[in-house]
Amino acid sequence: MSSELSTAKDLLAKLVGFDTTSAKSNLALIDFAEDYLAGHRVSATRVATEDGKKASLCATIGDGDGGIGLSGHSDCVPVDGQNWTSDPFTLTARDGKLFGRGTCDMKGFIACVLACVPRFKAKPLKEPVHIFISYDEEVGCVGVRPMIARFGADLPKPRLVIVGEPTGMQVIDGHKCIDVFNTTVTGKEAHSSLPALGVNAISAAAKLIGEIDRMAAEAAACENDPHFEPPYSTLGAAMIDGGTAPNIVPNSCDILWQMRGLPNTKMKDAPARLAAFAEETLLPEMRKVAPDANVETETKTSVPAFSATAKSEAVALAMSLTGANRASAVSYATEAGLFEQAGCPAVVCGPGDIAQAHAADEFVAISQLEMCLKFLDDLTARLRA
Repeated sequence: MSSELSTAKDLLAKLVGFDTTSAKSNLALIDFAEDYLAGHRVSATRVATEDGKKASLCATIGDGDGGIGLSGHSDCVPVDGQNWTSDPFTLTARDGKLFGRGTCDMKGFIACVLACVPRFKAKPLKEPVHIFISYDEEVGCVGVRPMIARFGADLPKPRLVIVGEPTGMQVIDGHKCIDVFNTTVTGKEAHSSLPALGVNAISAAAKLIGEIDRMAAEAAACENDPHFEPPYSTLGAAMIDGGTAPNIVPNSCDILWQMRGLPNTKMKDAPARLAAFAEETLLPEMRKVAPDANVETETKTSVPAFSATAKSEAVALAMSLTGANRASAVSYATEAGLFEQAGCPAVVCGPGDIAQAHAADEFVAISQLEMCLKFLDDLTARLRA
């Protein structure tokens, strides 16, 4: 274990050194991972974007059908505007913690998986281990989708998948969906001294935000799933952009808003309800002045909820390996729901605390890496039994 921990730390230092903020390429990290695997005589397949600037990686150790997938994303969130006490792209150790962007979310897990490659290869496995490294998880689980689409064709379809998001090595069997929408209000510009000649798009947007808030209150009052915190779906406006100058009635306004819904929420029709509110309450008056006035909503991102079945093999395996007697749910989203939709039972379990993710001075505790390595070692033993 001590040698694997040392290797995992070294690998994590390399991984953190690659600035894989979602707006940038992840190819340097993919090159490194591919070379590392090749050094252990493990071949890998890239699933690249059309422009070739990003790629996911799939590698298999062992023979046979099915197998266990170990999935992690390579991208991280920006550090802009955050007050770091050390270089976010240089791994820094202090007080039993390893600091750096992505240490927790989720390069720590990838480092542990790569560190265990020699152990996976040391003896024949009853079924294979598949390593999946994706891109652009942070902007809607984008990169894993083309890879999943090739399962059962030119890429192996795992029997189950462990998604190593930071859970403190607790077993997670469910999470909410994330739907992000952009609603565009089209009004009519006019001189601000004669506002009746125009249609104020920002004012209309404010009323739409009020309706979003009303739907949020309805969800809070009507939904109650104690497996989640909070135990109801949440909706809210996140960004608003409109207007040109103080002396012009704004003719356009955009609202970026989000829903994090329970797996069985009835609030999935929120965009349709917002459209109905606009048609019935706002647009008749707006169109008396501006016949072309409109309210349109488009989906920007949609990540499905994850809800493992009661007899999920993935959850049962993770509970057995961790010794947990129950599983929990979280309100953040992962790639697990996409694996489930593809017919691969999934579970979320990985090192680190989600409270550290996306924050300045992000870190993963060394003790968490040790727990993850033990989890993977026990998995290896299980696959040889």
